[in-house]
Amino acid sequence: MQSRTPDIGWAKAAEEEPTAELAAAIAGARRRAARDGDRQADTAHLLHTLLEADPQCRAAFDGGPAQVARLLGYLVQRTIGYGLRWSGTVEDSGALPALAALSSGRASGWSPAATDALREAYARARARGAARVDGLDLLAALVRDHRCRAVDVLRRAGVDTCLLAMRLADPRRLERAAAAGCPEPRA
Repeated sequence: MQSRTPDIGWAKAAEEEPTAELAAAIAGARRRAARDGDRQADTAHLLHTLLEADPQCRAAFDGGPAQVARLLGYLVQRTIGYGLRWSGTVEDSGALPALAALSSGRASGWSPAATDALREAYARARARGAARVDGLDLLAALVRDHRCRAVDVLRRAGVDTCLLAMRLADPRRLERAAAAGCPEPRA
């Protein structure tokens, strides 16, 4: 089945390729938005499918599996009705005026905040010298936008988004914690 949410071209323009997990999360967000009848895939769609597709992203949460389960519960609630207060609206974090983005075609199929997060994920991968963009790059980009829907959901699920952003800013700390088999304790 072909997605009804069009590609905005950011992936084609980038030199880096996403990991299989990130590619699955991006495609899943587009499918989820279409299935839910949403005009655009937003940051909450991205967060939901990212957590489903990428074990590294699930491991990034210091609350462990219980916190991830609670977070997924909030995202499922949004899918079945929690998101009704967002129904018919365009997600705009304020980083880019929504109307300008829509009129320019920049956000075709994606909310302005989701578009910015995807682009920031690619920039983050380039900055760290990675050959591939991964889910942690996108998670870090999502968490940096304090006014996006994904962060709203994270906060409602009890995630300390400031702490998560700091942990994701230094990927080596997260890798060491994951290699030890447990989430890094709170500082």
